[in-house]
Formats: sequence, C-alpha cells, structure tokens
Amino acid sequence: MILPSFVKIVEVSPRDGLQNEKMVISTDTKVELINRLSQAGFKNIEATSFVSPKWTPQMADAADVMAQITRRPGTIYSVLTPNMKGFEGALAARADEVVIFGAASEAFSQKNINCSISESIERFEPVAAAAHAAGLRLRAALSCAFGCPYQGEVPIADVVRVAKRFAEMGCHEIDIADTIGVGTPKHLRAVMQAVTEVVDPARISGHFHDTYGQSLANILASMEVGISIFHTSVSGLGGCPYAKGATGNVATEDVLFMLAGMGIETGVDLEAVVDIGQWMSAQLGRPGGSRAGNAITAKRSTS
Repeated sequence: MILPSFVKIVEVSPRDGLQNEKMVISTDTKVELINRLSQAGFKNIEATSFVSPKWTPQMADAADVMAQITRRPGTIYSVLTPNMKGFEGALAARADEVVIFGAASEAFSQKNINCSISESIERFEPVAAAAHAAGLRLRAALSCAFGCPYQGEVPIADVVRVAKRFAEMGCHEIDIADTIGVGTPKHLRAVMQAVTEVVDPARISGHFHDTYGQSLANILASMEVGISIFHTSVSGLGGCPYAKGATGNVATEDVLFMLAGMGIETGVDLEAVVDIGQWMSAQLGRPGGSRAGNAITAKRSTS
C-alpha cells in the first residue's frame, strides 16, 4: 500500500461551515476567519458563495467578504456559483475558482435544486464554459455519493456517470461528497475505485461529513486508492439543511493530527488551526467541535 507523501486540504469552513448557522455572522468575522486560514498555510479556501440571499441569507455579503480579505499569494479562493448570475458575481469579485454542484441521487437533486440530475448539469454548462473562457479554475461538487436522505442507497454507477459528465465539462477537481456521513471504508473504497477508473485520481477529492464518525477512516481508505485531496472544516463546522441529522464536515484539526502522525505533509500549521477552531467556536458561542483541537488546547493549559 502506497500512501501519498503530500495531501492537499481544501478548507471549507467559511462557506460550507457557516452557511447554515442560524445566528448572523458579521462580515468582519468571516474576513478574519479567511485571513487566519490563509496565514495558517491553506492553499485552497472555500470563501463564500454567490447564491440568492433568499435561500442562503448567511452568504448575502459574498461580494463584501471577497473585497475585504487579504489574499495570500499562491492561495486559491473558491466560491460557489449555481448559475450565470452567481458566476458574474464571482468574476467581479476576482475569485480564483468557481464551484458548481450536482448530486448522484435523483431524489436529492429534486429536493435540493428542484430539477433532475441531467437538467442540473445542463444548467451548469454555461457556467463551465464561462469559467474556462475567463481562465478560472472550475470545481464540481457531487453530493450524496454514498447515500441519500430521501432515496437511501445510491448506485455506484450513478456516481460514476455524474463524475464522468463533470470531467467532460473540464472540471479541474471533482468532489465526491458523503453529504449525510453514511459512508464506511469498504463502500467508500468501492466508489472511489470505480470513479478513478474514468477520472484521473489526481482530479478527485473527498468531502466527508462526520455524522457517524467515519470520516477519518474514510480518508485513509481514500488515500489507499490514490486520492490525495480532502475537504475539511475547522472545528467540524457545517452540515446539510436537506439532510436531517447530518452533522458537520470532518474537523480540520483531526485530519491534520492524523496526517502528521502518518508523516504526510500538508503545508498547514496544525497549532495555528487549533487556535482558529477555538476562536471561531467562541464566536459562535459553543465549545470546539474537534477532538484533536480540544485535546491540544487542554494540554496547553496544563503544560
């Protein structure tokens, strides 16, 4: 078994982590979060989304956030863009990467964006073409690749079919997402192996929610089949509004601790990320959501 020597971490807390928080988070706090993450060494930060404030009011200040952050050279600042209006906002905000999204589950696609999988991909084709024309990176997120809150099991063939369509659209990276956190290592390995038969594994990333505590095991299983890009969120922030009981993304601190223990480089400062996770949790008025982050913080207080 050959594991990667380097893993790219895409930090998603400013967008995926905060978008469903009920309390209004100030633009200044979002900007400070992104700036702290930049300083900690992340090469790719999912900063915000240009979506309708009617559906995602937390992201209504996307343009202001992008205008105020301090950009670190070499860092990719990504934004979610569901349509051409969103793309135009992203372009004006000088985003480095735009993110489109679809699902492997027909039921989830209907509930989430009110159209079929095929229709959703057709809607994204103009966005993809515009991104390529503007010289922007293009990423695609593929939800419910391991299970759906509405239809249950998702056939692997459906995951492969949608991933292949995104690859044909020229996506630089394709996120295979466990939206409700039901994936386990054996199932995950089978999905990732099937996907990487049609898409270069260097273009595949894992996006795992930790609802059932399987994310770290799933990251290891993914690395065993050649995946070396993963999405994480400080303090495990995030969730899915369309999936009842779905907890946050896997905590960045936990992933960094595991990878460091395995001798795998990330270029990210774990101690700085622990500080960020504790600070952001305090802003939200709750304890830190990372076991490693809480343990390291407790150890500091006793040393």
